[in-house]
Amino acid sequence: MGLLSLGTPLDWHELKKHNEHVRDNGIEQLINIFRQHSARLKDHFYWGDEVEYMLVDIDSSRKTARLAIDKDLILDDLNDPAKPEISGKAISNNVSFHPEYGRYMIEATPLRPYDGNSLEDYVYVEENMIKRREVSQSELPTNIVPLTLTTYPRMGCGDFTSPKAKPIGPASQSLFLPDEIINRHVRFPTLTANIRKRRGHKVAINLPIYPDTNTKLIDDSIPKRDLFPSDEEPFIGASQPGHVYMDSMGFGMGSSCLQITVQPSDIHQARYLYDTLAPLTPILMAVSAAAPIFKGFLVNQDVRWNVISGAVDDRTFLERDIKPYKGADFFGGLDVTHEVKDHFELLGGGPGVNGDRIINEYGDTTIKTLDGKPVQKVPKSRYESIDTYLGDQGYHDEPYFDKSYNDIYSPINKKVYDKLTSTKLFDPLLAHHFAHLFIRDPLVIFSERVNQDNTLENDHFENLQSTNWQTLRFKPPALYPEGEQLSEKPGWRVEFRPLEIQLTDFENAAYSVFITLVSKAILKFNPDFYTPISKVDKNMKTAHGVDASTDSKFWFRNPARWRLNNEDFKGYDLTWFDRFVNDGNDLFDDNGVYLNGYVEVNNDVVENGTDVSDACNDVKLSALELIDGLDSFPGLIKLVVKLIATELIPSNWQNKSHHCKSRQFARELELLRNYLKLISFRASGKIPTIARFLRDFVLRHPDYKQDSKVSDRINYDLVQASVAITNLDFKHHNDLLEEYFGEEIAGFLSARSAAGIA
Repeated sequence: MGLLSLGTPLDWHELKKHNEHVRDNGIEQLINIFRQHSARLKDHFYWGDEVEYMLVDIDSSRKTARLAIDKDLILDDLNDPAKPEISGKAISNNVSFHPEYGRYMIEATPLRPYDGNSLEDYVYVEENMIKRREVSQSELPTNIVPLTLTTYPRMGCGDFTSPKAKPIGPASQSLFLPDEIINRHVRFPTLTANIRKRRGHKVAINLPIYPDTNTKLIDDSIPKRDLFPSDEEPFIGASQPGHVYMDSMGFGMGSSCLQITVQPSDIHQARYLYDTLAPLTPILMAVSAAAPIFKGFLVNQDVRWNVISGAVDDRTFLERDIKPYKGADFFGGLDVTHEVKDHFELLGGGPGVNGDRIINEYGDTTIKTLDGKPVQKVPKSRYESIDTYLGDQGYHDEPYFDKSYNDIYSPINKKVYDKLTSTKLFDPLLAHHFAHLFIRDPLVIFSERVNQDNTLENDHFENLQSTNWQTLRFKPPALYPEGEQLSEKPGWRVEFRPLEIQLTDFENAAYSVFITLVSKAILKFNPDFYTPISKVDKNMKTAHGVDASTDSKFWFRNPARWRLNNEDFKGYDLTWFDRFVNDGNDLFDDNGVYLNGYVEVNNDVVENGTDVSDACNDVKLSALELIDGLDSFPGLIKLVVKLIATELIPSNWQNKSHHCKSRQFARELELLRNYLKLISFRASGKIPTIARFLRDFVLRHPDYKQDSKVSDRINYDLVQASVAITNLDFKHHNDLLEEYFGEEIAGFLSARSAAGIA
């Protein structure tokens, strides 16, 4: 989770008086960060992951499963130095625990970052993840299980919490979610309330209901209530026909995800890596899809992203350029004068923009808030896909980036932009990136933290940086006192954020390792993946679709223009592992191993594959084509395998022409190969995504009534199946696990389990 300060949080109406103060000082802090760190070079390639868990109370006697909202105090114990018998277990296992938005949630990371140059650390990730579950479970009753579900299927349905709580809380004012689900730290309920107050009304999330034989295509779970004025919103425009309606931050920020952060060598590498990962974000989100159920309904999409986007959308009607509900204020909670509002109404009031600015003006000046900030059309929520590339100048002698790739409207804070460019530390692209983040208002300010030392503290900068939740985050270092050894402190990092959480530690390790190895391969082989941002945004919409990972194609840079030589990657597919590890008929007379030229080709894909002739900049590729490649171009897996073969295997095996004879090393390579298989098989449909598995589980359940609804009993059985999968319980649920993983990967995991190998 983001910045967690201690103190007294300000209500929106007090907070907004300090908005410009936070922006002004946040930019001073950012400038000081660049002064201190922009010249850093040759930082080590470190990386880490974040896994988010839901604590689920399973009652086998009553056949119920509920979110446990009264066990969050284990976080205090796991982080309390005064309780070494508990916190010591985390430290000794290299595990760190953190709070998340939901009181039923725990976030866990490695205590120390992984060494991205060490093959051993890539193999160690899964072991570390297993320890996280074990340590947390050891402090919980046996009926409370930490599960890595992306969304809780019956979140917001009746008695879905343990203990029971009523949805009557003033922070969210939700018709469905009690405030008791929100983390006790004051930041979280304050954030929830301030988003609503700035917006001027509750958030409104509408997902299309999955149509089935008996589906009514209406959300009949919306109650009539007269507790808050906002209770009428679903009946005056917030709820859409044929959609599941959700009205609280908890529906989005209460879901779980998997995030990976990598540290390249310097700011220039970080910018290029950020840009090159950007076109991959929607495609890998689709391949990790795990969220087909919301608020007890099967929905007609597979991922959570747009739910979180809507859950933290603090934009007013005016900023979104849409017609308000009856009696609502276009300006929401923005601080503007009555004269401005009256003048706005005289000019016609309603929505309308002309290019980049609102057409209705007060005098000769665009409408501004009392602190002088222009009121702009803001095309996206705070939680969305990235809006601009950072550029690779400074990294490539002849940059790949062209300004035409930043082809969507991305409003900026002009005052911030001018301030940054005047320092000469920020080129226009980098200045635009931060000036775009700073169009937002801070959402939580602690009274004790209003005034800070801008030479040593960066809370004001992080206040806005950490509440712009995009598919990627460009993370500058922190500020340190003069004399600190900066090379020992975190440097310039890139966070990959779109992945859905997976049910097992094996899967979460696989996706984490894959993203990191892809990142490392990008920096080694320097592909050109630049795709116009508008097409990346189209891909984000595509990636939400049911079975998008197998049934859809995505805009991507034409592989003929990746600046990679296909011949250099031949032989580095999944068959490389067999040739390297096993004796066979691939030996020369001198027992040398032929590692090149054994290309594993799926003839169906080649025959029906995408035309990648050099006729256009961008083409549409399936997730499988991008990940596995075709005979005419390498996919991501070939880049990764060549990286492993040429850079990560121990030096005594590199550039050798003989087979590996180490059994332990062979096991490690077999694990990595199965990680890559998982990604490839999910993209091909050889094994289902979690979203497809969960959807089919519901559709086949004997209690399912073909009405798109997930009952309490279906939810219980689904949770129990998730527990069996999480525990890799082949002894009792072999058929279930084979359906979930497919025979090949299930066979590998079963054999590994039987051999007692973690």
